[in-house]
Amino acid sequence: MTRQVDGKRTAAGGAGSSLLTLALAAVFVAGLPAIAEAHITQDSAGGFVHGFLHPLSGADHLLAMFSVGLWGAQMGGRSVWSLPITFPLIMVVGGVLGIAGVPLPGVEVGIALSILVLGAAIAFSWKPQEWVALAIISVFAICHGYAHGAELPIATDPADYAIGFVVATGMIHIFGILVGLYAGRLYNGKLARILGAMIAPGGVYFLMS
Repeated sequence: MTRQVDGKRTAAGGAGSSLLTLALAAVFVAGLPAIAEAHITQDSAGGFVHGFLHPLSGADHLLAMFSVGLWGAQMGGRSVWSLPITFPLIMVVGGVLGIAGVPLPGVEVGIALSILVLGAAIAFSWKPQEWVALAIISVFAICHGYAHGAELPIATDPADYAIGFVVATGMIHIFGILVGLYAGRLYNGKLARILGAMIAPGGVYFLMS
């Protein structure tokens, strides 16, 4: 009897914990559109702090970077670290293109698609070969990096600005990884898929807006 009661308590505690996680994630995702256009680009503000806050102030960038970490955790293996490391590195390439003013049409569409595609990949638990996943996120990283780079020259200290947003990007990736590793253990990974299904509509929202 005692073991059964303890087992029920353990099961109830696990269910409660997973429901709390899902609820917090729902609030997190649902609240992002409210800051969708809250990019910080005013006047002479710049440097590390400006760069650090920039990825955190735009829901489009935030969702995509979170999804990269979440997808990597869901895929497992080397992808847990290869995706989150590759994304900011390729972002630098896109940032250089943006700084140089190289024309790159469809950047905003690419950013919106990154949310839709990554969210859908997580929702369907798609686990392609690592090089395929890296190629996909690299294309999206170019778009996100370009958007950052196009704004970079207005910062008072472009180098510190770049360091700031790379650090923030890494932190968002790590958060996505941690959530992904935890969610992947619940209900045979269904919780992670639910998060992906919640993220994907954000891409549709940005495409339409």
